[in-house]
Amino acid sequence: MEYTVTALPTARQSGCPFDPPKELIEAREHGPISRFTFPDGHESWLVTGYDLARSILADPRFSSRKELMRHHPLVDLGDFEVPPAPPGEFLLMDEPQHSRYRKPLVGKFTVRRMRLLTERVEQITAEHLDAMEKAGPSADLVTAFAKPIPSIVICELLGVPYEDRGSFQDNIDKFLGGEVSDEDLIAAYTATQEYLAELVAAKRANPTDDVLSDLLDSDLTDEELRGMALILLSAGFDTTANMLALGTFALLQNPEQLAALRADPELTEKAVEELLRYLTVAKTFMRTALEDVELGGKTIKAGTTVIVSYATANRDPERFTDPHVLDLRRQDGGHLAFGHGIHQCLGQQLARVELRVALPALLNRFPTLRLAVPAEEVSLRPETADIYGVKSLPVTWDA
Repeated sequence: MEYTVTALPTARQSGCPFDPPKELIEAREHGPISRFTFPDGHESWLVTGYDLARSILADPRFSSRKELMRHHPLVDLGDFEVPPAPPGEFLLMDEPQHSRYRKPLVGKFTVRRMRLLTERVEQITAEHLDAMEKAGPSADLVTAFAKPIPSIVICELLGVPYEDRGSFQDNIDKFLGGEVSDEDLIAAYTATQEYLAELVAAKRANPTDDVLSDLLDSDLTDEELRGMALILLSAGFDTTANMLALGTFALLQNPEQLAALRADPELTEKAVEELLRYLTVAKTFMRTALEDVELGGKTIKAGTTVIVSYATANRDPERFTDPHVLDLRRQDGGHLAFGHGIHQCLGQQLARVELRVALPALLNRFPTLRLAVPAEEVSLRPETADIYGVKSLPVTWDA
């Protein structure tokens, strides 16, 4: 008998801030693929298993095109026709458009280039830890540490003036945070697009040493550059900021793992990969079948939108031993936190550098770091947010 998920959960189970919603875990327990009905009545599928999720992400028969995803998992859109993604916003495109935008960027985000940034990330991190220590012995880790570090790094990479960073963070929070009205969301998105249009024009007039200026020699239009910058800015800031804050929260709630990381700097790389798997802040993505596809013993009809749950795929017991346990020495890697296939996260090496530098630096600077409120009082982002995380994380330490 087919298992059916009637609605996507909008909250996590009380006391389990790091686990996927229990409804999704239960779906995975019944099998890697379940029936799902969108609020507008369209029949669909929810994929919760690792192997099936990975295969969909690598299969060109499943499309990422925005205009094909006519349904919203939480809202009945009625007769609203979803438009194609704006020029440059390549996450919601297929080949060949996708490669037109992604290819010029690949060389800018190589492992080698990102490692060359390590010293600058160390400097930015140290400056914020100094400021935290000076203002301490307490802080909101989100505003003092988790947001500013990736924000400064991505703004410097793109050539965004430092003084404009604050308004950027606010607007990106609004259109990715899942808590503002549709009107406010559209206003924040529009304001960001308008700002980026001005930025591209400024780079045309006076190129500087940054990724955006490097792209000016190509045949990309200003409108395309604006869309590409929007993707890089929002993805490069929001995901890492939430990983830093939520990752710290998870470590504080797992003192044995925290102690192991403090005691052994060699554990850092494995620890970052395990936190990425365990927390999976980019929880779900959607794909649309371009033709009938046999998957997990089911026929996915052409035109059907499939929800892929990265969070449960990364907790799949058929792929990971004791998947609901945070184990910084875990041997079974290969998580899907950065996706898979042609849309695998372009900035994954940058995120890794930031996490590998910032997390150990924070823990070493403040050996007595702890939550300043009970864990159940930590303010979490809702499931409606594109990226999961904490809204604030009050911490304290012994001065």
